[in-house]
Amino acid sequence: MTDHLTSSDQAVRVAALYRFALVADPEAVRQTLQAVCDAGQVRGTLLVAPEGLNGTIAGSEAAIAAVLSAIHALPGFETLELKYAWTDALPFHRMKVRVKREIVTMGQPDLDPANQAGVYVSPTDWNALIADPETLVIDTRNDYEGEIGAFERAVQPNTRSFRDFPDWFRSEGRALIEQTGAKRVAMYCTGGIRCEKSTAFLKAEGVENVHHLEGGILRYLETVDEDQSLWRGSCFVFDERVSVGHGLSQGPHSLCRGCRLPVDEAGRASPHYVEGVCCERCYDARDAVKRQRYAERHRQMEMARERGETHLGKAQRD
Repeated sequence: MTDHLTSSDQAVRVAALYRFALVADPEAVRQTLQAVCDAGQVRGTLLVAPEGLNGTIAGSEAAIAAVLSAIHALPGFETLELKYAWTDALPFHRMKVRVKREIVTMGQPDLDPANQAGVYVSPTDWNALIADPETLVIDTRNDYEGEIGAFERAVQPNTRSFRDFPDWFRSEGRALIEQTGAKRVAMYCTGGIRCEKSTAFLKAEGVENVHHLEGGILRYLETVDEDQSLWRGSCFVFDERVSVGHGLSQGPHSLCRGCRLPVDEAGRASPHYVEGVCCERCYDARDAVKRQRYAERHRQMEMARERGETHLGKAQRD
């Protein structure tokens, strides 16, 4: 796959990856990948579950190549859904390889996304599919993600987490298909992983004509020219870039360290926004003691940054 940026002066390579495939011994895989990541000083998160692998890692080009080589050596992981980016600083503070029940949590243990996912639609074919009035377009992401960007005509379930999606579909989504008379469903998410699972879920629920955007929004923004795009707004990403736009250029959002949600320019102008502490959404949920603690953490992070060090503290969800 071609990188959307060249390395130039940016020495850190970021790789976002996933694959649904059987993992017979997740703990053994965890130990192997943790050792390879530690040896190369790679940082980020990898999730290992019986259903597959998922995560984002960052490090030198050679170190990332070593980790990917170790993953490709695993049975069933000869290929990966993989996206690269370059950045000038490590976007993660630690390396965590964890064993989970699911690599993306939906709470539907009997699904088989590796064999039952919907029809893949390339970014170049996506516009025609979702512009068709007989297609029901569903955003499978969470409410705060849909708030800052979405495709035209997309239904927003406004779920708080992916685990809520099955209940939404059973209570509202199926009725929408019937009410609109849609002949097909098209679903999308950030990088494709949630869609593989959600399309498998819809098929298990008896919906046969289900499609999803191959490579997710990120592949679309990387592939489709802005003047031809049906994407509106920014795409939330789960790293220090916070959001990206067409060409995967960094978006206008920062991250509230209190609630871990994206904040745009208008949000940063709010009197309730305090950098590193809180925003309009979470101001009332933080008492003076918590705000003071967050402010001290932010001060320590800034001091570490000035010294060229990495502060390993992490904001808590209260």
